[in-house]
Amino acid sequence: MVAQIIAAVAIAAEKGLRLPLVYNTGGYDSIEALQLLDGIIDIYMPDMKYGNSAMARQYSKVRNYTEQNFTAVKEMHRQVGDLILNENGIALRGLLVRHLVLPNDIAGTDEVLGFIAREISTNTYINIMDQYYPCYRADEFPDVDRLITLQEYQHAVAAAHHAGLHRLDNRRAFGWL
Repeated sequence: MVAQIIAAVAIAAEKGLRLPLVYNTGGYDSIEALQLLDGIIDIYMPDMKYGNSAMARQYSKVRNYTEQNFTAVKEMHRQVGDLILNENGIALRGLLVRHLVLPNDIAGTDEVLGFIAREISTNTYINIMDQYYPCYRADEFPDVDRLITLQEYQHAVAAAHHAGLHRLDNRRAFGWL
């Protein structure tokens, strides 16, 4: 898929495309694919779904999620740095991380946010998302078969602040209440 993106961007640039390019990703990208995008992508928008690979394996059937995700996000940040906004608050370049809070801390929020603060940057722009909704086969897993609570969301925000992270997108915080 990366090869198709590169080819399409080359054609669009030849025809005058001058917009920031956003790579919206689940965050489970290979380093090789990301290195091909170096110098092409302006804004990386990865998910950081889990802070523990065992939880990722149990709930999403993904192996080595945390190791792959953390390495990928570090590479994304190396390429584009911290998120830069213009005077109107529009993103121009950088990294914007999304983290979905899950019930019973299944997402390992403290680990994810701690990693970002220690290994990426305390200036990382983060969207701590509150919109988890149990569906599909969630009823097979009692730990995730409910909405998150206000307290769980507040804990995630407090964990971000405790880690030294301060650029939190809270425009939608707990919008479903």
